[in-house]
Amino acid sequence: MGTMQRRRIVVPLAGFGLVALALAGCTGGGGNDGGGEGGGTEGATVTIMGAFTDAQAEAFQADLDAWSEESGITVTYDGNTDFQTAVVARATAGNPPDIAIYPQPGVLKSQTNTLYPLEELGIDVGAIIADEANGLGEIAQVDGQTFGLPYSINVKSLVWYNPAAFDAAGLTVPTTDDELTALQQQIMDDGLGYPWCVGLESGAATGWPATDWLEEYVLRYGGLDEYNAWIAGDVLFTSDLVTQAGDKVATELLEEGKVNGGGPGAATTAFQTAGNQLFVEGIDNGQCFMMRQGSFIADFFPEDIKAQIADGDLSNIDFFQLPSPEGTETAMLGGGDLVGAFTNNEATKAVVEYITGPEFGTNGYASQAIFLSPHNDFDTSAYTTEFQKKAQELLAASTLFGFDASDQMPGEVGAGTEWTELTSWFAGQKTMEQAFEAIDASWPQ
Repeated sequence: MGTMQRRRIVVPLAGFGLVALALAGCTGGGGNDGGGEGGGTEGATVTIMGAFTDAQAEAFQADLDAWSEESGITVTYDGNTDFQTAVVARATAGNPPDIAIYPQPGVLKSQTNTLYPLEELGIDVGAIIADEANGLGEIAQVDGQTFGLPYSINVKSLVWYNPAAFDAAGLTVPTTDDELTALQQQIMDDGLGYPWCVGLESGAATGWPATDWLEEYVLRYGGLDEYNAWIAGDVLFTSDLVTQAGDKVATELLEEGKVNGGGPGAATTAFQTAGNQLFVEGIDNGQCFMMRQGSFIADFFPEDIKAQIADGDLSNIDFFQLPSPEGTETAMLGGGDLVGAFTNNEATKAVVEYITGPEFGTNGYASQAIFLSPHNDFDTSAYTTEFQKKAQELLAASTLFGFDASDQMPGEVGAGTEWTELTSWFAGQKTMEQAFEAIDASWPQ
């Protein structure tokens, strides 16, 4: 077993639940021959497992290879499309990778009896997150210890619009919540079309876009502490805070004339195609002027729009940040991939510090349009799209970062009743109060 050290083993139970089995000792595997705690790094090999594959995995490996030339540490990445099952199985068998990259914090937090707190590796977490938006460093904290930090994030508080359509209609991009309200009224009063494009339909996952809308305003009205308490189930959906956020969503989207077909129309419109109506003309053709959606939605725009984006032509598509109501902090909702460590030695420490630090991406990975550094000080010249650069600027100007709440709630709530009940509310089958009560009642006891 050498000097490598492992955490206790966890045994998976039914569903997503995991329970710790206190098995003493250590196991081999992992491939890290760089010595134990305090050992050297020259000639060491560190293994990383994650969920992304293909071109993204190749670019990730290439970045690490370039870094390895300077560090002397060989890093090998293994992408697995069934990552969630695979990482739990390998940890249970005593053969986890040295490092794992988690797309969802819930899975990471279920393995805290197997992962090392980054502080225990000797990593200065405070120094790494010093230039990050408030909240990013707390996503994977458990009992005051940090079990993971983001290496790449995505942002969701983006309002997409068609600049050419705005110019033709004499509309101005809003910078405050009051201006956003006035803009919606102008669009309706002038008979231009609908202020919002909204699609909740997503097959078995129908309703998830509504959870994002609700999260936007719980984060803004409640701040990070109350937002996290909501995720933990300590703040109910029927609380004053979430009710206030729900009322705001209703004002934005469910009042007459805000969305083509109203709430029922939104409930049956596919999220992938909702944005297509940004590029048509006239209310009779269902023209809408804004769509609040994550950075990934650009992959679903019409082919001609995607070609313009690739050419850096933003004359027909751009975005601004969803304004925060007066008296609330500038907030960014989003998600990300979190880095956790199964081994504790100098080589693993060095790799974690690199991929979670502000230099990662400058060796080539920033060419991936999906990548956005969590660091405000990241060199944006390494990005290859204007959207990446702009999103980084908006993130840097935000004082709060809220990681997607439904992804952190228990599965039966965040990916269950919240989806279905919010859809029923939008569709007019239930009142907001009835939907929120049903979600609270579904919380696991």
